Amino acid sequence: MPQKKNYIRWFNELTIDDIPLVGGKNASLGEMVRELIPQGINIPNGFAVTAEGYHYMLDQANAWDGLHEALDDLDPDDMADLARRARTAREIIYAAPLPNLLEQQILAAYRQLQDQYGDELSLAVRSSATAEDLPTASFAGQQDTFLNIRGEKPLLEACKRCFASLFTDRAIHYRVDQGFDHFKLGLSIGIMKMVRSDLSASGVMFSLDTESGFNDVVFITGAYGLGENVVQGAVDPDEFYVHKPTFEKGFRAVLKRTLGAKKIKMVYNEGRTREPTRNIVTSEEERNHFCINDQDVLTLADYAIKIEKHYSSKAGQAKPMDMEWAKDGVDGLLYIVQARPETVVSQRNSLMMESYVLKDKAEAIAIGHAIGSKIATGNARIIEHLAQLSEFKPGDVLVADITTPDWEPVMKIASAIVTNRGGRTCHAAIISRELGVPAVIGCENATLAIKNNSSVTVSCAEGDVGKVYPGILDFEVNTTDLSGLLRPLTKIMLNIGNPELAFKHSFLPNDGVGLARMEFIITEYIKAHPLALIHPERVQDKAVLEQLKRLTRSYEKPEDFFVERLSEAVATIAAAFYPKPVIVRLSDFKTNEYAALLGGKDFEFEEANPMIGFRGASRYIHPAYAEGFALECTAMKRVRDQMGLTNVILMIPFCRRVQEAERVLEVMATHGLKRGDNGLEIYVMCEIPNNIIQIDGFSQCFDGFSIGSNDLTQLTLGVDRDSAILAADFDERDPGVKEMIRLAVKGAQRNHKHIGLCGQAPSDYPEMAEFLVEIGIDSISLNPDTVLQTTQNILETEQRLGR
Repeated sequence: MPQKKNYIRWFNELTIDDIPLVGGKNASLGEMVRELIPQGINIPNGFAVTAEGYHYMLDQANAWDGLHEALDDLDPDDMADLARRARTAREIIYAAPLPNLLEQQILAAYRQLQDQYGDELSLAVRSSATAEDLPTASFAGQQDTFLNIRGEKPLLEACKRCFASLFTDRAIHYRVDQGFDHFKLGLSIGIMKMVRSDLSASGVMFSLDTESGFNDVVFITGAYGLGENVVQGAVDPDEFYVHKPTFEKGFRAVLKRTLGAKKIKMVYNEGRTREPTRNIVTSEEERNHFCINDQDVLTLADYAIKIEKHYSSKAGQAKPMDMEWAKDGVDGLLYIVQARPETVVSQRNSLMMESYVLKDKAEAIAIGHAIGSKIATGNARIIEHLAQLSEFKPGDVLVADITTPDWEPVMKIASAIVTNRGGRTCHAAIISRELGVPAVIGCENATLAIKNNSSVTVSCAEGDVGKVYPGILDFEVNTTDLSGLLRPLTKIMLNIGNPELAFKHSFLPNDGVGLARMEFIITEYIKAHPLALIHPERVQDKAVLEQLKRLTRSYEKPEDFFVERLSEAVATIAAAFYPKPVIVRLSDFKTNEYAALLGGKDFEFEEANPMIGFRGASRYIHPAYAEGFALECTAMKRVRDQMGLTNVILMIPFCRRVQEAERVLEVMATHGLKRGDNGLEIYVMCEIPNNIIQIDGFSQCFDGFSIGSNDLTQLTLGVDRDSAILAADFDERDPGVKEMIRLAVKGAQRNHKHIGLCGQAPSDYPEMAEFLVEIGIDSISLNPDTVLQTTQNILETEQRLGR
């Protein structure tokens, strides 16, 4: 008697090589159960119904002829025809009965899983196509998943619906685009213990940054409840980054975090309804707090690093991964429920650099998460339901509350995508990356703020925040081949103010960061005067006090908000260029600029000429700002000592006298930032004539100098650089200014100290770059948009000088 065929495989019987048998998702789960559970990673147990089981069912039902008839003459771009044919195909499969043998094997395995987990076991029933999760195609969301399935009849029903979902509109269209044959593919079903994240949190994580492709971070998103909301983009999730190199050196710190709105959560529907899950509104307390704590974030980062290393070693090359995680509210453990290769960013050619630059200015009408770094224009088409998709024309901008996998045929022909809801790892974000279409996700008000059928410009080229502008704005695209670019002897560093652009700019040819400005970070990420956070009782304006309370609502002490925000922003820049040096200039606001911060008016006084007034080093040692400077030092100590980013060099701005320098260093040492400890180097801005006249004395205090050509020019020529009437007299190329720069370089060299220049002059004037090379400056720090051209100028100068 012939042996009955087995259509069930337990996860621990599978490896990644079993994709033809059980599809990418199940093969990967099997690989992890076998190889990664021993490394301390939790993965829920389960089994796969093989793709052979799918073929067996259709063979027994004689369903193939009907499927061919439904699909052979398909025109995938005719949306109405596609929908009709797909529905017919699904009906054929759903009508095919599960053969008795297959049904018995599924139920026997289910009972075995019940023996392991108990009668309260609920299941996740997940599709796993045999061409799914390949390194070059994500198949994100193509087939259906069924959650919180309990009991034998609901399980068998979910299996049938899962098989039928191989022929959703989106799956058919996607296979045509990717060149896959509908009839050579099979569908395996993964049946696994449901992690009780309805009582806790879940989300998605990547072992690289999904926008820039920067590979040294783990990027984690999460929200309360079941993970479908994060995957489908129904919520704006929390976001976390962990820096892999310092994590592996033993530094356990979150690099950066962003609180998401998390307005709803998906939970089990305990009533006797056909829907096993439902969405409920989150509480205000839940929205104001992160869905997981730092220890959870670090555990997930550890999982991600181990998973990436395992798959990379198996593939013999770097293999960035896309993973889904869930935290069980019953046992408190974190589980990985899916892992697959990341298929978009890691496939890019990193030697070809493409940059989009917006040339016109306008007021944004909607803002959200930027997906990609492109700019696109087009006619805004608001789509509220599937029936409207047929109205969508190629080149339109898709505007919607949320996209689902059914919308992929029109996403493919959209010039850009804008949604009210979603985070950077949701379905719309994943597909837009794969299609190379810019998207602004999670705007909240896009469908209200954008007029249907109006012209718009969608910009993802301005950092993490994506913007939608009214009208067609002018922009340019620059493409550069970095493969043959030579590196000059003069070090080329970058001026970075915005941490959101740091990962992207790290791909430019560079020797580190010559100037990371603290002012932009305080203005954009903190918004508040540090003393207003320390002494809210001295803030007079009740409206301002309310704003301060809202900003710091999630923190035990308001000053903790300042330290965390500042340290994470600086750490993001430092991580982007690690282990290259990153020179961070401590705050250099003037009194009028400090007064413009929230609560600042209560702590600042009016000065006749703030430009040469109470700024820089003089503030740090004065009782009027000493407490604020202490917070800056606390943040920088956290970056270096707790986060492990010892590539950070600190720099003191506007230091007028040697005695002032000595006092600043003493104060910094009392705050745990002693020069030389843990390799700490401290530089000074060389921007006051006395810095050059007394350079031998300043060299005794500092490890290096950075020439600020703007302030040095104004103080050498006696020209206020903010004065419009004197603008023509402000010129860094003046012989007197150039002589001051030459003396600074020679003085630093005489004292064996590093010296660079971080001003605008070499970016604006090629002859200034040539001059700096001729006098032998160590480094030139440039704005990112001028790096390539100025590097070429410097190479030519060095060649001319025979270096």
